[in-house]
Amino acid sequence: MVRFLVFILAFNVAAAASGADDTVEEIVVRGELRETPVDTVPASVSVIGSDVIARRSAQHLEHLLGIAPNVNFAAGASRGRYLQIRGIGETGQFIEPLNASVGIIIDHVDFSGIGAVTTLYDADQVEIFRGPQGTLYGANALAGLVNITTADPGAEAAGGIDLEAANYNTYSLGARLSGPLSDTLGGRLSIQQYQSDGFIRNDHLGREDTNDFDEITVRGKLRYTPGADTAIDVMAGYVDVDNGYDAFSLDNGRRTQSDEPGRDMQRSRFGSVHGVFSQADAFSLEVTAAHAASDVEYGYDEDWTFVGFDPFEYSSTDLYLRDRATTTAEVRFVSTADGRVFGDSTDWVAGFYSLQQREELDRRYTFRDDPFRSDFEIDRYAAFGETETFFGAANTLTMGLRFERHESNYRDVDGAEFEPSDALWGGRLVLDRMLGNDTMVYASLARGYKAGGFNADGSLPADLRRYDPETLYNLELGVKGSWHDDTLTARGAAFRMWRDDMQVATSIVRVRQDGSSEFIEFTGNASSGRNYGLEVELTWQATEHLDVFGSLGLLASAYEDFTNAKGRRLDRRDQAHAPRYQAYAGVEYDFANGFYLRAEWESKDRFYFSDSHDERSSAYQLLHLAFGFEAEHWAVS
Repeated sequence: MVRFLVFILAFNVAAAASGADDTVEEIVVRGELRETPVDTVPASVSVIGSDVIARRSAQHLEHLLGIAPNVNFAAGASRGRYLQIRGIGETGQFIEPLNASVGIIIDHVDFSGIGAVTTLYDADQVEIFRGPQGTLYGANALAGLVNITTADPGAEAAGGIDLEAANYNTYSLGARLSGPLSDTLGGRLSIQQYQSDGFIRNDHLGREDTNDFDEITVRGKLRYTPGADTAIDVMAGYVDVDNGYDAFSLDNGRRTQSDEPGRDMQRSRFGSVHGVFSQADAFSLEVTAAHAASDVEYGYDEDWTFVGFDPFEYSSTDLYLRDRATTTAEVRFVSTADGRVFGDSTDWVAGFYSLQQREELDRRYTFRDDPFRSDFEIDRYAAFGETETFFGAANTLTMGLRFERHESNYRDVDGAEFEPSDALWGGRLVLDRMLGNDTMVYASLARGYKAGGFNADGSLPADLRRYDPETLYNLELGVKGSWHDDTLTARGAAFRMWRDDMQVATSIVRVRQDGSSEFIEFTGNASSGRNYGLEVELTWQATEHLDVFGSLGLLASAYEDFTNAKGRRLDRRDQAHAPRYQAYAGVEYDFANGFYLRAEWESKDRFYFSDSHDERSSAYQLLHLAFGFEAEHWAVS
């Protein structure tokens, strides 16, 4: 059991408000093709705001995922950079190129597959879309999408300082400043340093900081609004994650024996430009361009122990150095009320998207005489469109479609060459109906896709080198509503997913001539898989001072016609990283004099770590308790 005590002090300085505002703020989903209130989005999506991030003292995305039903992560490094939604997603990466199943977007910048960068200082909102986003995003959103938006420049001058101290030698210092720079230009700047020894003790070295955290986050934003019909946002950021990685132990505990602890580093420089131009009567034009350059270093002590631990053991380290550059561009036409078609009954969105990604890998491995180097390139081009047709005052039919061309080019020092290309398509068909003014029900059928690929390890036999694209069909029934003067809100969805040519990560272990072992991870295709379950989210303002909230995710998953690399059939076995239940519940009491008490409980069922063996994570529970005080310009908890 990990006991973690945190003391947080925050100072906020802002211009005086003109008056009290007792209205309930509407939660808007920004990751959809057009901004939509969360209770009218006909899909299963969780929205986590800045208030929850602050109350949980969440430093990283992994600290929020327990709130959302049927969302899991694999800490294949110091942070949970690999996500799984409804049991679908990657659990790690070695030399092979990676096509992510869960997309990660931060202020329009694509970080899919390298989620260590998802620090949350000055984040405004986290949106978690469950289910295939074939129309919205395409190939890297087979299972879902995480969209993070950071705080925008404010209309009034404001700023703040955040201090945090905790055991395990943990501290953070952050500062933020926002306000108008001129009549048409606003700006915001935030910076934070976070450090901690982590929760691992290395008994061999006598150290408690071999799995430490050292993270710097810098973000800047400009918003230019020369007129009511034009808004341009410019964002630039820098995140430096320089963490230790010493997490492998023989008893799967928090005490290690390694003599050469590893490192988990990601240094990302990124930026985006997003413009909305509404000069035309029939539509607005949205143009987005984004770029990220990331240096990723991941390495570990492969033998988990030290020389002399066992007379027959070997000593080995494995280090992966990646340089990735990702550039995206999108042009989107969004209809206005004057631009509706088909007898003024239909809104529409149409657009074009492109992604170019270049990745260079340098692997340094004890049992290889020279470094392994590879170059990997991806080019994606897509056209997409969606219509919303209104039948009467209560019914809406949504039809979306996306066509994508996915091309890859791979070369490595061992002479392997791959140039796969795929023509892919996805979309959704949704019918929703309003029952009165406060309840919406919907039924949807969505198709998602994931590009095919290849395994780069030269020691694999030829029949294991290539794998095919995967397609996923998701049938979903949902209900959303807000009742009793918006004091009770609930969202629920039941889903059934069919996976064809399911991509499965598995592994084999081969014994070398000197008696040491070689671990080889690779991806293959199962014939099919099925995932189905239920998701519920609830918030209730029980009294003026008491809030109750929670969520529940139930998930059943299984392989069909799949034999792993060891020749074992896994038909009807649970898929990896697919716990059968996840539960979250909490209460918060406001004492009306500035003091508050918040208690949160999370529970997760056990799940298989991998498809290549039967080891499981234990079921576990987490309890969060916070007591705090908030004044006009400062807060402590």
